[in-house]
Amino acid sequence: MSADIDQVHIDQVQSDRGQSYHRPAFLPAATHSYLDRAAQCLTEAVECLDVPQRYALAHVSALRATAALLAARATPTPPRRRRQPTAWQLLAQVAPEFSEWATFFAAGASKRAAAEAGSRRAVTGREADDLIRDAQRFLALVEESLGVCALRPGVSPARTA
Repeated sequence: MSADIDQVHIDQVQSDRGQSYHRPAFLPAATHSYLDRAAQCLTEAVECLDVPQRYALAHVSALRATAALLAARATPTPPRRRRQPTAWQLLAQVAPEFSEWATFFAAGASKRAAAEAGSRRAVTGREADDLIRDAQRFLALVEESLGVCALRPGVSPARTA
């Protein structure tokens, strides 16, 4: 290893959707892919008129942001015979600074499942809009923790109910 390993090499790249962001060279490609997909999900959530779908898309965006963080920080372990932990449980283990976020999003998983199943009563417009804002903030925090500076003009604030 060289002495300048402490320096972060950063490239500016263009994503599939035309967004530009600064990408630290040391992150796995999967991390960048998950971040891109999380941002795309948020854009779809903001533009979606169907309330349950907006909620589900925002929650999936948070899952993808979590996957990006796990791809960057987690180390694979040999499979065990016990039950596989959820993404939220892994997030709390791998990145303890995100434990409260993990608890928050885990609590919304059943609502997301109901929304994806087509339940019209699973969530309100206000809950969907609040979750979009929370997912936007979470994605920004994940990007910041990974050293990725995103420039997303296409993701606007969620509508208010």
